[in-house]
Amino acid sequence: MEWNSKLSILVNHNNDIRNLYEKGYALSIEGGYLIIRDIPYLDEQTNLQSGAIVSKLIYVDDIIVRQEDHQIFFCGSHPCQLDGSLIQNLGGGITSLQLASTDIIVQRSFSNKPPQGFNDWFEKIESYVTIISGPAIELHNANPLTFRVVDGNEESVFKYCDTLTSRAEIGDLSIKFKDEVIAVIGLGGTGAYLLDFLIKTPVKAILGFDLDWFHVHNAFRSPGKLEGNELGMRKSEVYQNRYEGFRSNLIIQSKYILSNSNEDLQGVTFAFVCVDKGKSREEIFNLLITMKIPFIDVGMGLERENNRISGTLRTTYYSEDNAEDLKNKMLAPLDDLPDDIYKNNIQISELNALNACIAIIKFKQLKGFYTDDENFCHQLFTIDGFNCVGE
Repeated sequence: MEWNSKLSILVNHNNDIRNLYEKGYALSIEGGYLIIRDIPYLDEQTNLQSGAIVSKLIYVDDIIVRQEDHQIFFCGSHPCQLDGSLIQNLGGGITSLQLASTDIIVQRSFSNKPPQGFNDWFEKIESYVTIISGPAIELHNANPLTFRVVDGNEESVFKYCDTLTSRAEIGDLSIKFKDEVIAVIGLGGTGAYLLDFLIKTPVKAILGFDLDWFHVHNAFRSPGKLEGNELGMRKSEVYQNRYEGFRSNLIIQSKYILSNSNEDLQGVTFAFVCVDKGKSREEIFNLLITMKIPFIDVGMGLERENNRISGTLRTTYYSEDNAEDLKNKMLAPLDDLPDDIYKNNIQISELNALNACIAIIKFKQLKGFYTDDENFCHQLFTIDGFNCVGE
């Protein structure tokens, strides 16, 4: 019998999961959940039905798992006794939890904790199956041990199981990003933090572009720890090496995006522009507008006055429909001022990170992950008043 890779890893390193598998339960591991299909039960007319048990996996490391608690989720109606009455010793209630599998839709949660609790997964599942399936086994000679091989190993861009999403029960929201191919143009302070946030977002692919070198000052305004051998490498190499162990479909290239970079952006569905030169920004804007790629541009304007730093963080969203009009409003600087060469370009890590936070939140609002009551396309956060205004 073959099984999917995630399940095989857990079977080989967790005796309780192995016991469930070898006994014949139809197991799969999907999106941070242990799923047991083919669970027979009776409905109120004592007809035989088939449901599924879903339970969160808590990963101790990448191969060892434990239970979160004694509760389970269930796909199906409330199981009934032989006389059609509801089984009473199942606490919990109606709930909703959308998983990646199209055949698995959680409808309720159950709670039945023995005085001593459950020692492991095997005890827990056996206990619930006895309660849920007992009447169906007696009346219809049903059998929950189908030995069925379930191809539940959905493709994931992450190289570790995304238990954050399963613990928060937001799989139905995270799936909104699954077809997005994101470009991050410029990996300076704000771009580096944006890349870090995107790495942990289940988008289909991430493309990064920056030709500059990684020096000590970059380490002071970028996420992650500094390895001595990174100094003097290209930024693209540093970030590729830093994150490729976390997810797949990550390609960071040592190049600038120019007016003729169409091929580099083929397939991109959304872009973040994180450059500090007006002329470069204009060239990138024109390319994205021509290619009809929506994008967010970020920028910071910080100044030192009276021995304190003040300024503004900007986040501007250019949709496919309004990009040209917004560009003409000059909300983002598209020229290099003559005295820019003499200007002290202040960059501070927490402000770079905050600028990236506002940008990624806006992106997730656009995709329906976060609520957006205002639908601002242009937002300014002022340090002095610690407030955000938009239009």
